[in-house]
Amino acid sequence: MDLPLLFAAFFRPDELAEARKLAEAIDIQQLVQRAKAGDGEAVAILYRLFSGAIYRYMAFRAPTLTDAEDLTAEVFIRMVEGLPSYQVTEVPFEAWLYRIAAVRVADFYRQLGRRPETDLTETMIDDEPLPEEQIAQQQAFEALRKALHQLSDEYQTILLLRFVERKSHEEVARILNKSMTAVKSAQHRALNQLTTLLGADQKIRHYLRGRRD
Repeated sequence: MDLPLLFAAFFRPDELAEARKLAEAIDIQQLVQRAKAGDGEAVAILYRLFSGAIYRYMAFRAPTLTDAEDLTAEVFIRMVEGLPSYQVTEVPFEAWLYRIAAVRVADFYRQLGRRPETDLTETMIDDEPLPEEQIAQQQAFEALRKALHQLSDEYQTILLLRFVERKSHEEVARILNKSMTAVKSAQHRALNQLTTLLGADQKIRHYLRGRRD
């Protein structure tokens, strides 16, 4: 079962590549310093650079896409509120944003008094008529998201950073403040657990076979 392929199927790789290229062309630390000083344009650029990644993270972790949108907005509100006390270090700025996102997700479910429900019916796109392949993709997304929610927070984050955001083991290690060995080991265990959770789903297996062809 090609799980990395399934993760990658839900977001356009050209958009991810363009966002990465833009981020690499900008001095993030200088931008953060400007934002800390109250530069509204710098804050807006940081939002444009990282809002897509945070939304994709939330799209898998939140119970609905409406919740994902709301939680993404809240992450950037907290970013603005926290910028005056944020200290620029060698750790990537996005690591701080992912930590804010992880805490906000945990708070969200704590306020609900439960873990994520498994009945996730909201699709990735609007209510326009969908071709058969798009419908299959939506079903696969929901099945994957249900299974993902049964993993630990750490496993969810590692899989999303690796296979949705296409980050290297080294980048994930820096974001999570872990060694590469620890990240690789955790990724292996997470994929094994996810494969077990998805193994009984014939539709997922059929969809993955189709994507590999």
